[in-house]
Amino acid sequence: MFETTKRNKLKSGIIVAIFILVITLIVYYVCNALELGTFSIVIALIFSIASAWGSYYYSDKIVLSINRARPATKEEDLKIVNILDALMVTSGLSTKPRLYVVEDNQPNAFATGRNPENAVICVTTGLLEKLDYYELEGVIAHELSHIKNYDILLSCVVSVMVGFVVMISDMFSRILFWGGIDNDRDSDSNGNIILMIIGAVLLILSPIFGTLMQLALSRKREFLADSTAVEFTRNPDGLISALQKLDADENQLQTANSATANMYIVNPFKDNTKEGKKKKSSNLWSTHPSIEDRIEALRNIR
Repeated sequence: MFETTKRNKLKSGIIVAIFILVITLIVYYVCNALELGTFSIVIALIFSIASAWGSYYYSDKIVLSINRARPATKEEDLKIVNILDALMVTSGLSTKPRLYVVEDNQPNAFATGRNPENAVICVTTGLLEKLDYYELEGVIAHELSHIKNYDILLSCVVSVMVGFVVMISDMFSRILFWGGIDNDRDSDSNGNIILMIIGAVLLILSPIFGTLMQLALSRKREFLADSTAVEFTRNPDGLISALQKLDADENQLQTANSATANMYIVNPFKDNTKEGKKKKSSNLWSTHPSIEDRIEALRNIR
């Protein structure tokens, strides 16, 4: 557990550093092409560092806002509050995560925040209505596992940063498409030309690489969170039953989007076609490992 937490912290630092470098090169490319001269690199550095800082400190607020989540209360959500209180003892966490609820019929949940001291667990009303006590316990234990393993920092920062890279790449691509940038300038040095070429390549490819990295991290961490949840509850059947119900439910999550889909316990996008229902395995573009693989791993814990 300690080694996993340490690795996730290191991965988060590396991802932030890569993000700053990528954004710096993209913004430098655009600023230089707009003939802003020697201020291009200064503007690029300020822009990338500010966006990384904002992603780190405000990623949880951004995600909660996107999902239109409300704080949970004892009056309305007593069962989930009691379950979290009980799991705090076995989880070993010193700070209780804040509970939020999304008004949606699809049963689902996610955890977010930059560290265990600033963590959030968010569940849908569909989850509270359709799962029994032990199933809910399994889901909350799964989300507590993400918090304890520092998966929340990794996934939330990656989600926000990837979304940000896609946004600025799309914006700058539109500028290029409409002829807003003139790249034919004789005054560029060889160094500037190389940096601008790198920036142009990143502008085109970074959304693809960012999304693949986001999906790969998500699939890997779900197996660990499932096994850690069983350590907390000593009841794999509760989580197995919950995963089966979540997978079988055909409701679409109205607030779901591609940037945050990897954060949920199961994929919020439901493919209700005959072809979609036949698919049992995950692929390169899957946000989660298949439910069958996760259940098999849980059964092997016994």
